[in-house]
Amino acid sequence: MAWWGTTDVLDAAGRHGLPDGAPSHRLLARPDGEKVTARSTPVRTVPLGQAVPALAAIQPRPGMSASLLTWRAAALIALGGGEAERFEALAESMPAAAHAMVDGDGVWTAYAALTAFAEAVTRTYLAPSTTGERLVDAKDDEADTPDVEATLRPYQRNGVAWLRAIADHGRGALLADDMGLGKTLQAIALIAGRAATDRHRPHVVVCPTSVLGNWARELRRFAPRLGVLRHHGPQRAADVAAFEPGSVVVTSYQVMLRDIELFASVDWDVVVLDEAQQIKNRQSQTAKAARLLPAHVRVALTGTPMENRLSELWSIMDFANPGLLGTHQRFVKRFAEPIELRHDGRVAARLRHTVEPYLLRRLKNDVADDLPAKQESIVSCTLTAEQAKLYRGAVSAALDTGFGAGIARHGRILKLLTQLKQICNHPAQFLGTEGTLRGRSGKLDRVTEMLAEAVAEGSQTLIFTQFRTMGELLARHLGAELGIDEVPFLHGGVSQPAREVMVDRFQGDTAPDPILIVSLKAGGTGLNLTAATNVVHYDRWWNPAVEDQATDRAHRIGQTRPVDVYKLVTGGTLEERIADMLERKRSLTDAVIGTGEDWVTNLDDRQLRKLIELSEMEVA
Repeated sequence: MAWWGTTDVLDAAGRHGLPDGAPSHRLLARPDGEKVTARSTPVRTVPLGQAVPALAAIQPRPGMSASLLTWRAAALIALGGGEAERFEALAESMPAAAHAMVDGDGVWTAYAALTAFAEAVTRTYLAPSTTGERLVDAKDDEADTPDVEATLRPYQRNGVAWLRAIADHGRGALLADDMGLGKTLQAIALIAGRAATDRHRPHVVVCPTSVLGNWARELRRFAPRLGVLRHHGPQRAADVAAFEPGSVVVTSYQVMLRDIELFASVDWDVVVLDEAQQIKNRQSQTAKAARLLPAHVRVALTGTPMENRLSELWSIMDFANPGLLGTHQRFVKRFAEPIELRHDGRVAARLRHTVEPYLLRRLKNDVADDLPAKQESIVSCTLTAEQAKLYRGAVSAALDTGFGAGIARHGRILKLLTQLKQICNHPAQFLGTEGTLRGRSGKLDRVTEMLAEAVAEGSQTLIFTQFRTMGELLARHLGAELGIDEVPFLHGGVSQPAREVMVDRFQGDTAPDPILIVSLKAGGTGLNLTAATNVVHYDRWWNPAVEDQATDRAHRIGQTRPVDVYKLVTGGTLEERIADMLERKRSLTDAVIGTGEDWVTNLDDRQLRKLIELSEMEVA
């Protein structure tokens, strides 16, 4: 719907309790002397799911416009079933200004506007009850995925079938699988399938800045026929013409909020919000902006759909299916208060029944038979502007000085490799400074998001780093961000008795530590840490055998659950290029690869330059 008609539409909407909407322009029929002309007019566009309950809730007051009162009546009639005779009567009294939208060569008639509105309301709120049953049944279907270059596991094919059913019914989805179960791949399969059959509209993925590069790479890897546009940075597109039909636009929450007028004017096919807990606060500007994105299908991805309060679930679900849970005020009275304050099981069951068709959550234990004993994933992270500046400076200084020859060359290359790895880890590690850590490293931001999800789901995680300084920074930062009193760090300076205490606390049955940071050298061998089901390699040793030994602290005899292994790599840097080289060298012996980084020092200057120079596309 569109609000228009006063000099200050935003102020008028606020006074009537209506959603703000997004600024836009539409062709409206306006009086021009004795004739009527179509003119581009400033309006505020509002998704139907937000507009209808707000219109229905308006209390008539003296001085309220006839147009607004007419649409309030239309909302009440439509929500009540929409008898044709009542719309005919309402159409006769509807002011011309209330249906002034130009459609094709003409203006909507009052009756045509009202009946189209009623049909849309019916699809949104009053669909037959069998719709929910069909969506629940779709969770057991297995989709064919010829448009993605990947072999999906059975539970992932179930997820894609369900997402397709959601899309076919014009609804939105909240995919809330455990971390590591492939939410990204399932969303890509949905987009690729729709793009293959209908290339009239673009798609958009909104994600944290730290995973922009990862989304772009995964799209190119699994759906190479899709066009991918990274929308961020000062050179980003300023016009909707850049968003080609059938392509996928990847942007961050910050840029989406900054460019909401542009994004709200695009007819998107699929809108995906990754790490959708970013909109858990319904009153945040980010959440309000996300609800303004027009889409045929809305998909929210998060392993933590609710962290503290039911209102968080309402906010995410209201993005995916506006109006499904009613207004927030009604939701609080109907569900949140009875469940949170009185622990009312019947109300909780009613809420589960309401959201069940639109929410899919599988835990690792649910799909254990589909999972291998060990799953390895490369997690691509994005450089911040600060990291990129330091990275360029280090590379430039090294190339200007030259690497020399012999033992001196060996030492200079190893020094540069260490500097670049530290910069990729965090500027504070490279600079040796104190202060704020958040927002300065794409890698740290990404691992924080991952661990927040892991802690919320109750799983335990090992984090390996080869740098003691980085381990200390991680312990301090994660403790503060995740609300953990103390994140233990096992390194070479820890005494044997203290080391045993750390291991016992992590392996214990009662309130075990959710995270254990381990120095790769101090804890890469000899430890039994089978309580962990997640292993994170924060920085890379660049020797697969050494990393595998570390991973085997969790993936060993005594481990009864699948283990997810995440190797963090900073896109566009030497980390990404060496990771690609190592994947190709996995079948070679250690004698060929060498140990540590020594094999890198044998590269010539041309190969080194190609390895270390920064790809500017990957900078956030």
